[in-house]
Amino acid sequence: MKTIEIDDELYQYIAGQTQRIGESASDILRRLLLGDSAAEVQPEVATVADAGVTAVSSNIFDLINRQDLQAEQSVVGRFLFILSTLARAHKKQFANVLEIKGRNRLYFGHSAEQLSEAGSSTNPKLIPNTDFWVITNSNTTRKKMMLTETALKLGYSEQDAERIRDLL
Repeated sequence: MKTIEIDDELYQYIAGQTQRIGESASDILRRLLLGDSAAEVQPEVATVADAGVTAVSSNIFDLINRQDLQAEQSVVGRFLFILSTLARAHKKQFANVLEIKGRNRLYFGHSAEQLSEAGSSTNPKLIPNTDFWVITNSNTTRKKMMLTETALKLGYSEQDAERIRDLL
């Protein structure tokens, strides 16, 4: 094995091409650069019978860049960054966040107008690199709860959902 240095942007791209947990960088590059059919992988998907939730096929912990996360000065910036990374890791399942709601308020939507109509002072923001919007005027505890619920909807275990929450 040889070691090569790559910049953070390229690392993020390679990590974003992960198709299964535990896939090595060599496997990813072999698949992307050489079209090696032996390196082609099918995402690992398992069903959790009790909750009817699909288990994680990509992992935020492989994609999250701690330096980028720390560069976000505000809680709202980190919140949007984490949601964006979750969306990238779970493109097909991310629409499940639309099911996460408060008693009288929508937390996620397809437009700022949709969220504004569902409550006052929602301060909706577009989740970067997605078509989804999220309210941002809630307190940090509520944002952490929203991250936990999002992680659970995407198939993370309770323990991993708490780790995701604690990134905020």
